[in-house]
Amino acid sequence: MAHPNLRDVNAAPAADPILTLSGVHTHIGQYHILQGVDMAVPRGGLAVLLGRNGAGKTTTLRTIMGLWKASRGSIVFDGRDISKMTTPDIARAGIAYVPESMAVFSELTVRENLYLAARSGPLDAARVDWICGFFPALKRFWNYPAGNLSGGQKQMVAIARAIVEPRQLLLVDEPTKGLAPAIVQSLMAAFRELKDTRTTILLVEQNFNFVRSLGDSVSVMDDGRVVHAGLMHDLAGDAALQQRLLGLSLDSHQ
Repeated sequence: MAHPNLRDVNAAPAADPILTLSGVHTHIGQYHILQGVDMAVPRGGLAVLLGRNGAGKTTTLRTIMGLWKASRGSIVFDGRDISKMTTPDIARAGIAYVPESMAVFSELTVRENLYLAARSGPLDAARVDWICGFFPALKRFWNYPAGNLSGGQKQMVAIARAIVEPRQLLLVDEPTKGLAPAIVQSLMAAFRELKDTRTTILLVEQNFNFVRSLGDSVSVMDDGRVVHAGLMHDLAGDAALQQRLLGLSLDSHQ
């Protein structure tokens, strides 16, 4: 386990961050979960948030999305402080969130789930076809209740809901957890395409083989703080740094 004093003070800040967290603290009841998070997410890339279970990764995503309120600090998205905004307003500002729970409306069909996520009007047929190019099962189960789908298929619906309209920033919490390898490959292709459209992605993930090839930047959390920030390429190639930050090789996170 890393110690807060191991913070990599030499890591270069993002040149053009779309999202910046500065001294963010979050309390949940009596528990002080985030204890001064500083993080910058570069615009247009895929940023990965790593750390052991309980380090504060999911709390960070939920705090950005306004589901839990920061008790101190600032969260600036595209030049605007969103730390006091409501979750619906944050979503309207251009941020989408895919939780680990694969939240879908179980009684509604796949089509209805996507329709509800299309805030600006009817579904864009061309964009639906683009999304279904990654996840053909969506069209196959288009008129099935989402609650009848497998875990992997529900994850597809959850991601499709988040990207059914163009978003500036996509927050995704452990998308590959429990999924079959073939579905993981489809997710990888989808995230690569999203990167090509200049959608910024902040991804919490334990499958390092998944993020190693996708990630541009990486932050490592421990005990409610970011203790390292830098390029994914540099961390992936430095076994000693992996050991120091996480206590084991990232290759074991598979």
